[in-house]
Amino acid sequence: MKYITKIKLQNFKKFQTFEVEFDKEINILIGDNEAGKSSVLSAIDLVIRGSRHKVETIGLEYLFNTDIIEAFLKSDRHLAKLPVLTIELFLNELNNEETSGKNNSDKVKQDGLRLICQANDEYSKDIAQILSDPNCVFPFEFYDVVFSTFADQPYSGLKKHLKHILIDNSQVNGEYAMNEYVKDIYESSIKNTIEKYTHQNEYRYHKHNYKESSFKDINTRLGDYNFAIKSNSKANLATDLTIFEGNIAIDNKGKGKQSIIKTKLALNRNEIDLDVVLMEEPENHLSHGNTKQLIKEISTAKNKQIFIATHSALISSRLDLRKAILINSTAKKPLKLSNLPKDTANFFMKAPDNNILEFILSEKVILVEGDAEYILMESLFMNVTKTELSLQNIHVISVDGTSFPRYLEIAKILPIKTAVIRDNDGNYQENCVDNYSDYKLQNINVFADTNNARSTFEICMYEDNKTICEALFSPGRRTLKVQEYMIKNKANAAFELLDKRGAEIAAPKYISEAMEWIKQ
Repeated sequence: MKYITKIKLQNFKKFQTFEVEFDKEINILIGDNEAGKSSVLSAIDLVIRGSRHKVETIGLEYLFNTDIIEAFLKSDRHLAKLPVLTIELFLNELNNEETSGKNNSDKVKQDGLRLICQANDEYSKDIAQILSDPNCVFPFEFYDVVFSTFADQPYSGLKKHLKHILIDNSQVNGEYAMNEYVKDIYESSIKNTIEKYTHQNEYRYHKHNYKESSFKDINTRLGDYNFAIKSNSKANLATDLTIFEGNIAIDNKGKGKQSIIKTKLALNRNEIDLDVVLMEEPENHLSHGNTKQLIKEISTAKNKQIFIATHSALISSRLDLRKAILINSTAKKPLKLSNLPKDTANFFMKAPDNNILEFILSEKVILVEGDAEYILMESLFMNVTKTELSLQNIHVISVDGTSFPRYLEIAKILPIKTAVIRDNDGNYQENCVDNYSDYKLQNINVFADTNNARSTFEICMYEDNKTICEALFSPGRRTLKVQEYMIKNKANAAFELLDKRGAEIAAPKYISEAMEWIKQ
């Protein structure tokens, strides 16, 4: 089985430098919008495809890191400092004489593929003349696009060292994307080059016969002119191919159905010969049920290395968080969850649908253990700090109290400042101190009322806002006391507090302390 062990980028799109090692089975790329998830997939696709035409179609000005180009134009513009774009894919040990060598930035003998875009030395005088103009645009036109292996051997799309496919569900209805998908599936399904050439020859033969038979009468009448079927490079077998399910072409199916069919085909274990499958936002256009079906297809795939760029918490957690790679616009390098304890990864795989991705992508998080705390937290934060949670980039996430440690295992790996706000449940020392002894880190803190008699959030809110609570909940109360009512009707009582007296309620001391800490 061939697979990619590592990628290194230099001056590619948003990355001036980037390096990350990959799992040989599944790699889940997660991150904020514009963090670079799609750029990593694009880099892998470009190198494996080995198509100079593809690079030129996109345009070097859209592939080079814009900050590097801008910095160069503001510098002395020395030719020796012209920016270079490099993408390197390190492969598992194949000991292939065509791919194994030291033609890589690590200078170690390794199997791999490389794309490098750099200025052509033959045009140095022309480039220098252009750069002498203070208002010039960068001379991308004088750059070479070179595909080579780590053995320093050139390669192209005619001879691919890895078979791959890109499934981009963000462009599921794009004609070009569909044509590329069908073409890649076809080329991965044929047995050998002879079979491919035979198909092409027979296709042209049938086109010729169609002209000779069906157009015979009309062409006789036209004399010097005649009708024929196009057979140029823009009208050949590859461009005319499509895939049917039953009697319907898949490009005539609904968006969600297209996504499922395309994924099933690409992950087919027996008929489709692919080494690498790239999936861009596979959750797009899928219902919750179809997303679960997609996850099943991915998790049971064999002998294929899969890369997924996703915004879906369901996909991220169900496919094992240990396979996740966090690409964050604020982090200097990608962060991996491969060291997450197995039992924690299994918990999120089996737990009810959760907001784990919101937690992973946050800088600061307040974890609370119920709906009541969640409902009131925004108002309490404003009352304590005189500012809004959103302005401080703080997220509030409601988590079942027993699940706090699962989230904190992730916070131990990722630099997420996390405040846990919880009830002491009648034993502060055991429940809020001893049980969190494994999480004494600078970015983690647990807050609860130290008085065991103030065992729940509702009791604390009542005690610290007694006048307001009595005024709101006493009228008409016949059996339950106000505090008992608040405990038995947590969410409803919290909503009424927010709706009618939100700007007046006071936060219990432990919550105020948590808010001041997380805000720093």
